[in-house]
Amino acid sequence: MRIGSPSPFPSLPRRGEVRGPRWDESRIGEGPAVRDSVSLSPGERAGVRANVLPTELFRLRMFAVLSGVALSFLCSPAKGDESKPVPLAVANVSMQNEVRHAISKGLAWLEKNQDTNGYWSTADHPAITALALVAFQGTPKEDTRGVESEAIKKGYAYLLGCVKPDGSIYNKKELLNYNTAVSMMALVAANRPEYKPVLLKARQFLIGSQVDHDEPGKTDNVFDGGVGYGSKYEHSDMSNTLLALEALYYSRHLVADQNLAGARDLNWPAAIHFIQSCQNLPEYNKEKWPSDDPQNKGGFIYYPGQSMAGETNLPSGRLAFRSYGSASYAGLLSYIYANLTREDPRVVAVMDWLRNNYTLAENPGMGPQGIFYYYHTMTKALTVYGADYIELKDGSKINWRQELALKLINLEQKDGSWMNQNGRWWEKDPVLVTAYAVISLEMIYRAL
Repeated sequence: MRIGSPSPFPSLPRRGEVRGPRWDESRIGEGPAVRDSVSLSPGERAGVRANVLPTELFRLRMFAVLSGVALSFLCSPAKGDESKPVPLAVANVSMQNEVRHAISKGLAWLEKNQDTNGYWSTADHPAITALALVAFQGTPKEDTRGVESEAIKKGYAYLLGCVKPDGSIYNKKELLNYNTAVSMMALVAANRPEYKPVLLKARQFLIGSQVDHDEPGKTDNVFDGGVGYGSKYEHSDMSNTLLALEALYYSRHLVADQNLAGARDLNWPAAIHFIQSCQNLPEYNKEKWPSDDPQNKGGFIYYPGQSMAGETNLPSGRLAFRSYGSASYAGLLSYIYANLTREDPRVVAVMDWLRNNYTLAENPGMGPQGIFYYYHTMTKALTVYGADYIELKDGSKINWRQELALKLINLEQKDGSWMNQNGRWWEKDPVLVTAYAVISLEMIYRAL
């Protein structure tokens, strides 16, 4: 989608234009009538959190961060944010040009490496093609690459060919929720009315995939409320839960004006239960394993009782599951999509962990494993959260966008692609990694 094209989301400000919050601050919290007037989702009305700060609501409506629908810059600081970002009108033109050039090279490489059947990399997993399509939809407005290019048409034709009668989107019958959720984001980014029936059915498929073990309707299992792969194993995990919440969040405008009496909605309180069950925060996570030691407190693991970063022995002799970077950004994003406020102790705790472990040299706790997914998730999370700077332990403030942009520019290959030398989580696939990098740069570009 081009900036300025019809969008299901609020119109985006032009570069340098500063707009106030969409809803008057004095009206927030006045009651159901006011909350309804700002189009809160059923999950929000059902008691997740209705008292989100108006600037938070503004951001979350304005910036649908994975899709090209709203790969844009933040235009109003959050209440209580003491950072002093450079005014948007004072743009870093040199950096903009460098980032735009890197994006253009990446998209040119993707165009050259599309299969003649419309997919990228593999026909088995439409999620990879969907990520490439999201990258194309988020191109800077200065880019002459049209959204109706042959590559994009063929990509969407392939994607639609993977749609199943039950609403799921896949080709090879595995990783059903992963493929469905990521494919939904590409369909949302296209902003085409003819995709609405596909998206509505896909929403219901994801909602129906929410885990509910033991007694139905009761949150009585640590995995209840989350979402898993849908085929690899029965339990939920942070990665698939994030992707499902993201797809549901950014497609919710499709059901905002409908009578939902007969439609299922996600059990949002149960989703929050699962998210906090993956966080090293004993005050909220009542399992036996959460640790409040300084190295891990507030961070996230992959699923309850399992960290991809392994375990560590604490000085007390206790065994702890190590928090790690990509899971912690996934946790932050999931809390945002579940409508928790920045002041919520769970959000504060994960942000503290992320500040204390900020680095671009590695995926904290994982080294080079999944580092491009880490960059990608970091960019989404910090953009949606509204962090223009990261304040380190010593009080210094880091312009994370500029640092990450330079990092990605330096990692781009001569042919315009990116690839991780470590193959964990498919990151030796240059299509996947190039899509991650381009989408990240597109989000950064609009804030420079």
